[in-house]
Amino acid sequence: MTPSLLSARRVVVKIGSALVVDHNTPRAEWLSSMAADIASLRGRGIEVIVVSSGAIALARGALGLAQKRLRLEEKQAAAAVGQIRLAQAWTAVLAEQDLVAAQLLLTLGDTEDRRRYLNARATINTLLQLGCVPVINENDSVATTEIRFGDNDRLAARVAVMIQADQLILLSDIDGLYTTDPKRNPAAQHLPIVPALTPEIEALGGEPPPGYSSGGMRTKLVAARIAIQAGCAMAIARGNIDHPLGALAQGARCTWFLPNPEGRSARKRWIAGALAPMGTLVVDAGAERALAAGSSLLPAGVLAVCGAFERGDPVVIENAAGKALARGLCGYGSADAGRLAGHRSDEIENILGWRGRDELVHRDDLVLL
Repeated sequence: MTPSLLSARRVVVKIGSALVVDHNTPRAEWLSSMAADIASLRGRGIEVIVVSSGAIALARGALGLAQKRLRLEEKQAAAAVGQIRLAQAWTAVLAEQDLVAAQLLLTLGDTEDRRRYLNARATINTLLQLGCVPVINENDSVATTEIRFGDNDRLAARVAVMIQADQLILLSDIDGLYTTDPKRNPAAQHLPIVPALTPEIEALGGEPPPGYSSGGMRTKLVAARIAIQAGCAMAIARGNIDHPLGALAQGARCTWFLPNPEGRSARKRWIAGALAPMGTLVVDAGAERALAAGSSLLPAGVLAVCGAFERGDPVVIENAAGKALARGLCGYGSADAGRLAGHRSDEIENILGWRGRDELVHRDDLVLL
């Protein structure tokens, strides 16, 4: 079945510089229409995360860098100025819809280091729970060539995987993938559905376009591979119109990349079998029943913590008789988990002096055995 934007639970929307910025200033009317689309989706119970380019482009004019190719240190300086302007632009248009914007700046390393990955995921999830709209960009002011994505298509795909989004929407100046470049070949055929990312499909990616954007169809296909392998559908849709998400929701032409049906279960299999447990959490009968019903593991149900492990390390969960019930990634290190064992989640801050997540092992990071 063709995916539908309105059927999603959680959506990541990537927006390129050319859509956000015009002559070094924000495209206020377009951004307002985008904010209205986000509010409409939120009204339907759909969570929206925005990955927005545009920081460097917004700073070029103010810094006298509009007409030159930037060196790395100039890009970093421009990003430091432009990130403020980009956040202000999103804050203003979302406020028109009574929505609160939140800015997160990530690097490639934040999605590859396990503990930083967990921190970023927890922050995004908390912002969504609080009703905010996370606006994410690459942290270009500190990222170097070795630790940066280089384009927000791949960043958006990594974010979608991180937060287990149902759909990733890449807004572009084109309404999807074609057999050849439609700007050069009027006979190019539009591909509405890509059921699998074959070598033939990947070969359709061209070189990145000139100008502010560092993306292009090639990076969009790389993003598609990241997303669909994790069970997330992806669409390439036209963004250079007012209310682009509204148009997509109403069936505007685009290209949908269908998710790998095994994508979500692959991570669970990895947790269940590919990781050697670093410790053990012994739970009471109430927690055992809750786990069997699909709940997370709360500290109140833990009788004992065995082993030495850090936050994000794999653990095995056993009942008092020593039967292995589940495996998962623990949200606390062994020292803190031991202090929390047997206590209610609302006591966490008093015990540790800081407030972490309510669960010792979240159900998204847990596999029953």
